[in-house]
Amino acid sequence: MYSLPQKLFAEFIGAFAFVYISAGSICADQYLAATGQGGVGLLGIAVASGLAFGIMVTALGHVSGGHFNPAITIGFWVTRRLGTLHTISYWIAQLLGATAAAYLIKLTIPDTTWTAKALGSITPDLGGDFTRAHGIAIEAVMTFLLVFVFFATVADAKGAFNKIAGFAVGLAITMDTLFGGPFTGAAMNPARAFGPALATTHWQNHGVYWAGPLLGGVIAGVLYDRMFLRDQPPA
Repeated sequence: MYSLPQKLFAEFIGAFAFVYISAGSICADQYLAATGQGGVGLLGIAVASGLAFGIMVTALGHVSGGHFNPAITIGFWVTRRLGTLHTISYWIAQLLGATAAAYLIKLTIPDTTWTAKALGSITPDLGGDFTRAHGIAIEAVMTFLLVFVFFATVADAKGAFNKIAGFAVGLAITMDTLFGGPFTGAAMNPARAFGPALATTHWQNHGVYWAGPLLGGVIAGVLYDRMFLRDQPPA
């Protein structure tokens, strides 16, 4: 049984790794494109994001549950699988991890690599033709799928946590990013939006990345809990 500080450290590291790699892969894509090397493209960014999250779930899931995302944590809270104190503590650790990652990206990538547009692009934002309502809906659906998969492979005792949880959750991140990346940046995670927004002071449409993911996380958690976990006690 791990202590709360150990769980919070795991959540910090998991959120840090996810944001550092997912946002960093965008920087790598821009750098390669600017230097005429083609870039990694949407597929590369999606795979990097999915691998980062999936690997950290596999590595640290046994310590804290491997949330690394306030939208996942709120799903556990509304289904009474995580207490209020733990939920708030997890959120703080996740936001701090994401913020540390964003500032480290800003500090370690040479200033000559950045432009105003590039700096803002590590912070998710809406595509030109999308309203905030569209963004909230897309983020909610993508996060619903992510949290639903997370519950199925992690929260469900009949699932296959030790075998495929990290793989399945990572693939959920990848598929969502391939779809939603061009439209909303495919955050699916308020921490993923908050850390880079704080580091870059790019707050445009920021509320979308709280409202959508939290809504999707609540619906996914409640639905999976009511449909499949009624006979299982909270963890």
